[in-house]
Amino acid sequence: MDFAFGSLLTDAESVPWIPLAPGESFKPLRFLAGNRGRVLLLRLDVGCTVPPHRHTGDVHAFNLQGSRELLDNGQIVNAGDYVYEPAGNADTWRVVGDGPCTVFIATRGSMEYLDDQGQVIRTDTTETMRATYEQFCRTEGIEIVDLDG
Repeated sequence: MDFAFGSLLTDAESVPWIPLAPGESFKPLRFLAGNRGRVLLLRLDVGCTVPPHRHTGDVHAFNLQGSRELLDNGQIVNAGDYVYEPAGNADTWRVVGDGPCTVFIATRGSMEYLDDQGQVIRTDTTETMRATYEQFCRTEGIEIVDLDG
C-alpha cells in the first residue's frame, strides 16, 4: 500500500483574530482550495447573535469555550459540545452565559446569510474568508501565514 506523509501544521498563535462585526471575530486555521472548505475558530462576545444563515455544505462545530443558544429550538450548546449541521441546514444562534464563546468550525461550501424572507443577502465562501484574512493582515502589517491545504 502506497502512502505519503502530508500533515500540515498551523501555528495558531501566528494567526491573528480577524474582526467580522462588533464582538465577533475569526481565526483561520486552514483554507482548502476550490471552496472545498475551511477550518477556523469563531469567537463571539456574550449577547452577540449570528444572523440567520444557510450552509451549502456540512458543518462540524465544537464549542471550546462558553455557551450558545440555538434560536430555532432553544437548545444550549456548552463547552465540550459538538454540533453537526448537514448541507442545506439554516440556523441562527446567540452567545449566552457569563463569557465569550469560542467554536472550532470545519465547514465545506458556502454560508448564505438570509433576510426575513429567506432570500440570500450575502455569501461567505472559502475564497472570501481568505481574502478577508489577507486584507486584514496587509492593513495591519501582519505577515500572511500560508493556510492553504
